[in-house]
Amino acid sequence: MMPSFSRTPFPSDPSPGTAHFRLASSARVLGRVHLGPGVHLAQGAVVCSPEGAVQLGAGSTLRENTTVIGAARHPVVVGEKTTLGPRSMVLGASVGHLCDVGAGAILQPDARLGDRCLVADGALVPSGMWVPSDSVIVGRPARVVRRVDTGDLERLRASRGGSLTLPQQPLTPFFARDRAEDAPMGQLYSLRDKHPLVHPTATLFSSAEVTGDVLIGPGAIIGPGVRIIGESHTPLRIGAGVRIHANTVVQLQPGGTLVVEDGVIIGPGCLVHGCFVGASTVVEAGAILCDRSRLGKGCLVGAGSMVRPGSLFPDAAQVDGFPAVQTGFLSALPATPAWALKPEDLPELRRVS
Repeated sequence: MMPSFSRTPFPSDPSPGTAHFRLASSARVLGRVHLGPGVHLAQGAVVCSPEGAVQLGAGSTLRENTTVIGAARHPVVVGEKTTLGPRSMVLGASVGHLCDVGAGAILQPDARLGDRCLVADGALVPSGMWVPSDSVIVGRPARVVRRVDTGDLERLRASRGGSLTLPQQPLTPFFARDRAEDAPMGQLYSLRDKHPLVHPTATLFSSAEVTGDVLIGPGAIIGPGVRIIGESHTPLRIGAGVRIHANTVVQLQPGGTLVVEDGVIIGPGCLVHGCFVGASTVVEAGAILCDRSRLGKGCLVGAGSMVRPGSLFPDAAQVDGFPAVQTGFLSALPATPAWALKPEDLPELRRVS
């Protein structure tokens, strides 16, 4: 079976000297980003660069609910005419020109893709992996399965307006902010007469939505595009200092319980259902925590892992895989990931108008 890849028609090459780009109304740009002409951020796409460490080349496209996070130690560079597929995540990685990154794929910090690489849907490219140009990559973790062939190049050309030439256009800095002073503190919705309660020191980005019986503790940060839904007989509880990142869904369905204890960090693009997450645990990008699962204090859940329903893991467990298993014990609390929003970042962020 051929691996599947995201395909997006490209506009014709940007004209020399133009510097326009397109941002959907629900897309968010946080911090200073360097953009080439013809960049397109589709609905729900989030680019987070509080340290100015994200570059998007001319004609690149971020599809729906894509998340890109850069930092000074782990910058993001996306080449010209490259597509990042729906719900894909690029965290401190670099992607060459004319690449297709599939839907739901995850590129970890310091991963590097050459030009004309094809990344299959759902692939996980681990930290530090270097992928040569003209490679087809599949799997979790990713592996190179073959070279790009003439058929692949024809499909790339067809989806890019019939041309694989590169615009080689300069980048333009774009600066946007997103904070409570400039936008509503998220969208809060009642459900069955239950209304969310949010501590006044918590921060909800303007495109976050919280529905139903939800308690959000002091100092929590709820990122752009996050959806939190509490529809059970008990409140969905988000503890003090919890950080939930872009385009994650946290949902408590009827009959269950969901508790996220103090200091937990949940990465972008995660799915968190009726479970218990112990204090100071780190859940990396794209992980799935299923109903009735339980993580002890100070655990680390690897990117793209799926914690099965009813799974139990002790304190300090290192958890990874699909489905997830315990791969070891941590000798200390997990380190704060490079992609994690910090409270001191918030004064630098405002909403895109």
